Amino acid sequence: MRIRLDIAYDGTHFRGWARQPGLRTVQGVLEDAIARIVGGEAQLVVAGRTDAGVHAAGQVAHVDLDESQWARVQSRHGKAASDPAGSLARRLRGVLGAYPDATVQRTTVAPEGFDARFSAVWRRYRYRLADAAGGYDPMRRHDTTMLKASLDEAAMDAAARTLIGLHDFAAYCKPRPEATTIRTLLDYRWHRDADGVLIAEVKADAFCHSMVRALVGACAAVGEGRLGVEDVARLRDELTRTSAFKVLAARGLTLTEVGYPADDLLAARAEQTRARRVGTAEEDG
Repeated sequence: MRIRLDIAYDGTHFRGWARQPGLRTVQGVLEDAIARIVGGEAQLVVAGRTDAGVHAAGQVAHVDLDESQWARVQSRHGKAASDPAGSLARRLRGVLGAYPDATVQRTTVAPEGFDARFSAVWRRYRYRLADAAGGYDPMRRHDTTMLKASLDEAAMDAAARTLIGLHDFAAYCKPRPEATTIRTLLDYRWHRDADGVLIAEVKADAFCHSMVRALVGACAAVGEGRLGVEDVARLRDELTRTSAFKVLAARGLTLTEVGYPADDLLAARAEQTRARRVGTAEEDG
């Protein structure tokens, strides 16, 4: 039985999504909680592996439960659950305890052909960046990056839009062996919210490692006047990492949503994506 999990977490005290020996990770915490309920190991497959310190409000994963594990989900205290898939989320929240920094918002039986990673058609991230004009809010210190300069949001937005489209983003990705850096950036824009904080909305079919934070850093350099609007696309097309801008901190980055096609297209999408990305080290953040 394949179960879809909708997940949220504060990444501040996690060493990223992926399980690592001796380190606290989101995957490790959630898989351990699932194991306590189903009575055995269960591995999560996630839509996007976030880096250390990156948050999520709309992460998606799936887990495959064998017959005995599913039977334990269906029955609790000798009674059959009326909504066993849905009850799994409630039981997981109970295991995770009060005020956890990772939670499972919903659990549902996955449609046929669903794969949390390979069926996804896009991922959307938000980046919060406070500058001298917007000020500093200590209540948002865990999900907001602070720069001392006053940034030109109009120039940042103009620069962001020059990056949209299908391109090789090697200049904006941390290199990984055998990993493609070709991505389709579907949307990238900047605006100030009601509190004056700069907000980036970034959407792509997928992101390679550190890509979002590099894109944000490049536009921040434009906002400071260290780069011109046209420079971010020029640097992209040079296909090499550069010291012209800084990759900004993980703390400001949140995965907000993952998009999937209609149920009858899930399997085809997964097959198509798997064929294109097999062997890559795809990561987000």
